[in-house]
Amino acid sequence: MGFYRDAIVPRLCDLSMRNKLLRPYRERVTGGAEGRVLEIGAGGGMNLPLYGARVTEILALEPDHHLTTKAGRRAMDARCPVTFLEAPAEEIPLDDGSIDTVVTTWTLCSIKDAAGALGEMRRVLRPNGQLLFVEHGLAPDTSVRRWQNRIDSVWTRVSGGCHLNRPIVAMIETSGFKIDRLDTGYAPGPKPMTFFYEGRAQPR
Repeated sequence: MGFYRDAIVPRLCDLSMRNKLLRPYRERVTGGAEGRVLEIGAGGGMNLPLYGARVTEILALEPDHHLTTKAGRRAMDARCPVTFLEAPAEEIPLDDGSIDTVVTTWTLCSIKDAAGALGEMRRVLRPNGQLLFVEHGLAPDTSVRRWQNRIDSVWTRVSGGCHLNRPIVAMIETSGFKIDRLDTGYAPGPKPMTFFYEGRAQPR
C-alpha cells in the first residue's frame, strides 16, 4: 500500500538505502505513541520493533496475509504484545473509543477510500487520543503539483494504488481531526514522490 511501503520495492534506490532514509521518520512517529496502539497498514512490520516503553499493546492492521506473515517475524522484536488484524482500514474491527494512538506511515496515499478510513480511525480513538502520521502527498510548488497531477494516473497503476497528489492535511482535517503539530518538506528523491507530511492530530 503506497510508494514507501515495504511491500513495494521502489526503482529509485535499493532496499538498504530506502530503509536508512525512512528510519528516522519511523522512529519519530512511533516514538510519540503510547498506550494501546493501532497501526494502519502495518505491512511487513518495519515499525514494530521501534515502539517505545510507553506502548502497552500494538494492534497491527494489514489486509494482506502474505505481509502479516512476514511481519510476524519482526513482531518477535517488539517490546509489547502484537496482535494482527487482517482487515481493511475502511472497516476497522474494533470498538468505538478503544485506542489511545493510531499510527499511519505512508498509507493514506493508497487506501482506496481514505476519507472512510480516517473516519474509522477517529471512531476507534478515545476522545483524548492521537493520530501520529508521516505521509507523502500534494506538494506546495506549482511546478511539482503539475507533474504530480500529470503522472498520477499512470503512477497509481504501476505502484500498487499509490497516489502522488493527495492533499494530506485537508484529508485529515475534514475527517474530524485537528492537527496540532505538522512538519513538511521534501525528502531526497524526485520531488513529485517525496513531499512529506509528518505530524500529530487529535479528534475534534
